[in-house]
Amino acid sequence: MDLLHPQLAAFAAVIEEGSFDGAARRLSVTPSAVSQRIKALEDRLGHVLVVRHAPCRPTPAGERLLRRLRPMQALEAEALADFLPTDENVPRSVAIAVNDDSLQTWFLDGLAELHHRHGYLFDVRVDDQDHTLEMLRDGSVLGAVTAEAKPVQGCNVHALGAMRYYPIASPAFAAAHFRRGLTADALGKAPLIVFNRKDELQWRFIRDITRARLAPPVHYLPTSTGFVDAAGLGLGWCLAPESLIAPAVDAGRVVVLGKKHWLDVPLYWQFAAVRSETLEHIGRALREAAKKALRTR
Repeated sequence: MDLLHPQLAAFAAVIEEGSFDGAARRLSVTPSAVSQRIKALEDRLGHVLVVRHAPCRPTPAGERLLRRLRPMQALEAEALADFLPTDENVPRSVAIAVNDDSLQTWFLDGLAELHHRHGYLFDVRVDDQDHTLEMLRDGSVLGAVTAEAKPVQGCNVHALGAMRYYPIASPAFAAAHFRRGLTADALGKAPLIVFNRKDELQWRFIRDITRARLAPPVHYLPTSTGFVDAAGLGLGWCLAPESLIAPAVDAGRVVVLGKKHWLDVPLYWQFAAVRSETLEHIGRALREAAKKALRTR
C-alpha cells in the first residue's frame, strides 16, 4: 500500500531496483505501466528524470526529486504503521551510506539494535567516508556516516566521534623498511596498501609526518579486514582502525610502526532534516553504537 502518488512510487522503485522490470515486480504491475507512469511524471515536471540504461539512474533533475522523495517515503512508512495492522505492515527499507571501516567495526551493532527493536530493514551503501555525502546530496540515501561536519543543504548533522588509525606492517616488513622509523625516505620507498583510489588516509598520514608528497609503490586492496591480513603477510604497510588491528598485534602478526604516530578521523551522522521518528531512532542508535567504539573529541 502506497500513500505516495503512483508516479512518484514508480520513479522511486525504478531508481532503487535499477530497472523497469525490477520496479514492476516490486509494484506488482507491468513494466509498461511503470514506463507510462515515469513518462507521465516527466511530462508533468518538464524534465527527464531517469537515464534509461542498466542500471537505471536519476538524471540531475531526478536527483533533485529524489532528495525530496526520500524523506517523504520515511514519513509515509510511519503513517502507514499507525493505521495498518501489525501483520500487514511491511517495513520499508531505509537507505544509508557508510564507510567500510565503520561497517566492519561499530556500525552493525547499531543496525542490529534498530532491527530488533523496530523491525527496520536497511539498504546499506558503502563508500569512503570522504565520499558518502555524495549519496546524500544526490538523494540515494536518507542519511550518511561521513567525515564532513558541515551539513548538506536540507540536512542535520550529529558528531559520532573519531576513528583512530595506526600504521601497521608485519614484523619482517617493518625491520626491512622502517629500521630508522617513519622517515620520508622509508615512506617513499616502502610498498603501501590503499583501499581504493578515493582513499586519502594514507596520503594524509604521510603528508602529516613528512610535509612531503611522496609516490611510493601502491597495492589497491578494497577490503578493510583484508588490510590487516595483507599487512601481516608482508604485502606492504597500511593504516587500519585500532579495533581491527588489536587481535593481529596481540598475535604478533603485525606491529604498529611508531605508537606516537596515528591519524584520527572524525565521523558525523548527516541525515534529512525532517521530523521523522525513523530518523530519530536511527540517529540515537548510531550515536550509542559509536560511543562504544569511537574516541570522543
